[in-house]
Amino acid sequence: MTTIEAESYRREILGYCYRFFGCVAEAEDATQETMLRAWKARDGAEFGGRSSLRTWLYSIATNVCLDMTRAPQRRSLPTDLSALGSVPGDPTSLTTMPEQTWIGPASDAHLGIDPSATALTRESVRLAFVAALQFLPPRQRVVLILRDVLVLSAAECAELLDMSVASVNSALARARTTMARHGATLPADTADDAPAYDTRLLEKYVAAFEAYDVDRLVALLTEDAEFSMPPFELWLRGPAQIEQWWRGPGQVCRNSRTIVTSANGRPAVAVYHDTGGPDDGAARWEPFAIHVLESRAGRISSLTHFIGAGHFAEFGLPAHLP
Repeated sequence: MTTIEAESYRREILGYCYRFFGCVAEAEDATQETMLRAWKARDGAEFGGRSSLRTWLYSIATNVCLDMTRAPQRRSLPTDLSALGSVPGDPTSLTTMPEQTWIGPASDAHLGIDPSATALTRESVRLAFVAALQFLPPRQRVVLILRDVLVLSAAECAELLDMSVASVNSALARARTTMARHGATLPADTADDAPAYDTRLLEKYVAAFEAYDVDRLVALLTEDAEFSMPPFELWLRGPAQIEQWWRGPGQVCRNSRTIVTSANGRPAVAVYHDTGGPDDGAARWEPFAIHVLESRAGRISSLTHFIGAGHFAEFGLPAHLP
């Protein structure tokens, strides 16, 4: 095995680790440790081709992920963690939770996913799916990713995990039941089943948000649209609540600038806030939040605002806009 051969799987292994942890930083640490362990063990490894090398790397990555899960804390989305809230009169009263509480967004470019990817690939990194994975015990989580996302056979999975085929099938059945309970099932993976990004809807959202035209923003929402902003625990549902937020605390987003990107198989927008004072003559836009959009029938069904400059670095976005 050469370094180049192993490195050709880095992005694939990163996606595997991200689904397991729900956090890019932890996934990168696990991927780096996987590559290190593979390099150290290279002399004693024998392969019957690239598929064998791939399976061996996944075996190492699985052990790394399980080893890193010492005292597991389930990462969540606000919709999993708390009851439906209401717009506070004082936004400073909002409850924030530590970073390790939340699922984090993952750049599609980082994971090697593009709009032409199959529905299975895109849905398997969807925020709701990654969040539902965190409800599974670590070994069930691994089995489901290996079987339903990577489409390994039960025999391959059993060999990789040192389990019996019967045990793999049992773990998979339990995992699928839990995922279904959280509304996170995967589609069949076919060559032509990947829906294209709704680029027109994204364009409308960006134009309305940069103009901060609340009427136009509200018109883009489905009747059951959900809105959340990790690390805040609050989440809202429906155009009326979301409009109330935009006309209240959300006013801080006026005069924002944006960069269109993509995250978790979905369109996304990086939002920069104007931090220049009215009299300093030198406006400067600083990173504020990554907005991830879910859509249905040409309207926005979910908006997740991941607040924090740290996400911008993970997406390779500018540290500020002049």
